[in-house]
Amino acid sequence: MTDASGISYRDEVRRKFVHLSSLWMPLAIGLFAPYRWWLCLFFGVCCVLNLIVEHEYARNVGWVVRLYNVFFRGMLRKTPHKGQWIVSGGPYVFAAASVALLLFPARATAVAMTVMLLGDTAAALVGRRWGRHVLVNGKSWEGTLAFCVVGMAGAFVAMTLLDFPRGAIDLWAAGSILAAGAAELFEKQLHFDDNFSIPLIVGFGITLGGIC
Repeated sequence: MTDASGISYRDEVRRKFVHLSSLWMPLAIGLFAPYRWWLCLFFGVCCVLNLIVEHEYARNVGWVVRLYNVFFRGMLRKTPHKGQWIVSGGPYVFAAASVALLLFPARATAVAMTVMLLGDTAAALVGRRWGRHVLVNGKSWEGTLAFCVVGMAGAFVAMTLLDFPRGAIDLWAAGSILAAGAAELFEKQLHFDDNFSIPLIVGFGITLGGIC
């Protein structure tokens, strides 16, 4: 089973395991919340370094190409031609963490990153396997529902571990996750990578809920 980009479902699962490996980021944000500004700087540097490596991959630098082939063979949605710089989802994830930490409290950012990583994974795997009712941009009701359900479950667990107050903030979190699901659905029209937009939407909602 392959999608329009030619990636098999097996390779999609491998891609999402790489995605889930980034759960160390919200874990680090939660554990080191008092060092919010240092974390913001750290993720910003990681974003720049990631972009440099991908630029060198586009230039067909030998050691970078070999490294990519070891970790990501078969998982790239589009193999770039020599000199063609295609930015993957990685820099967007680092950028989202850095910008969210700049704008929102660390705990809200940790929850928002958890929602993105878990929800996006669920949406892709469920949508590819069981998606039958297509909405827009080739995405399905089933995948969108999976994003919302898994994202809300992840947010609930993260907020419990981070000792968030219960009550109204749960409604703000749920509402922001529904909004993030819409942003993922209309990613092409919004021209924002969902790895970047989802944490900002959810972080904003949770922060606003905390203020209220």
